[in-house]
Amino acid sequence: MANNSNLGAAKAAKNDEFYTQYADIQKEINAYLEYNPDVFRGKTVLLPCDDPEWSNFTKFFAQNFEAYGLKKLISTSYAVESKRIKDWQPTLFETESPYYDADKSRTNGKIFILDEDINGDGRFNINDLQWSYLNGDGDFRSDEVKTLRDEADIIITNPPFSLFRDFFTWIMEAGKQFVIIGNINAVSYKEVFPYIKEGKVWLGSSYFNGGAAFFIADATQYDPNKMSNQKNAYFQDGQFLWRVNGVRWYTNIDHGRRHESLPLMTMEDNIIYSKHKEVKGKQYKHYENFDAIEVPFYDAIPIDYEGLMGVPRSFLDKYCPEQFEIVGCAEGDSGKELGLKPYPRELKKLNPSLRDGQLYYIDENGIPQKPYARILIRKKQ
Repeated sequence: MANNSNLGAAKAAKNDEFYTQYADIQKEINAYLEYNPDVFRGKTVLLPCDDPEWSNFTKFFAQNFEAYGLKKLISTSYAVESKRIKDWQPTLFETESPYYDADKSRTNGKIFILDEDINGDGRFNINDLQWSYLNGDGDFRSDEVKTLRDEADIIITNPPFSLFRDFFTWIMEAGKQFVIIGNINAVSYKEVFPYIKEGKVWLGSSYFNGGAAFFIADATQYDPNKMSNQKNAYFQDGQFLWRVNGVRWYTNIDHGRRHESLPLMTMEDNIIYSKHKEVKGKQYKHYENFDAIEVPFYDAIPIDYEGLMGVPRSFLDKYCPEQFEIVGCAEGDSGKELGLKPYPRELKKLNPSLRDGQLYYIDENGIPQKPYARILIRKKQ
């Protein structure tokens, strides 16, 4: 397995990828193990869309192969040519290997496999990873990688956010367990939300601080002089970390936090109780185009309201299926299907952002307000 010094030259060429920090992976995976210590035992784990040579996903599961009782670990990468990287150089790990092929190194993806003790030390670990070139470029949609998907029991990775819809569908059509990273906006995708509503997919156990993750990135691609906030990127232990907002884990593997009930406040005289000063002490608003109340923050969900409530997407971080029912997604076509009435066109003069298929209410000043991205829920009896 190549070490960090061998991979340094190639790292500078990766201008289109963000890599997940080891500590973030460890924190999330440990939550599943705490709930079910045998969750990975006897399983084949596939890590697609990774660069196996320095991916922390590959490193993490290779180092914990025996502890988790894995049967097999497979990791694949996407070809450099497909990434359109101009100033690319193969790593020393690759060029010093007897398998090195100058032509394939640019056009073919690579696959790493761990399923046997190749060095004979009586242990299965990172030193036993074997690699070879794939026949194709490593695109997860290729028949070659689909075959690996079908072999796997669990799929874990940080896929390209731009391909999240396709990647999620690719997993679900094969009926696999998974732990993947995506943007919080993905909860409302038509490919994703039905599974969340039906309790077949949920958010992971750990959520990134402030809803933002710091990923390992290529420092040469960013100019700190053009950044509005210098804290959004910095060096730590020789790695360049870049802040990406609105990041969540998505999974269909159970964890304990999912079953923790959310503490609720009594709804007295229609007054909001919340730590958020901008709404604390104000009254709940009833939507004009749907029979539900606006709940601006999840800590303002009342314990004694039996009707429908519109809550932010961040509610899903605290969602307990034993406590709440998810009714629908109040956005666009999904909102129209739920029966959200069209807004009166004369209100457009007061608020140009109004859209059919989205909730709105009238504020204290008589102005129609459209809250951002609401999910409709109901408290279970």
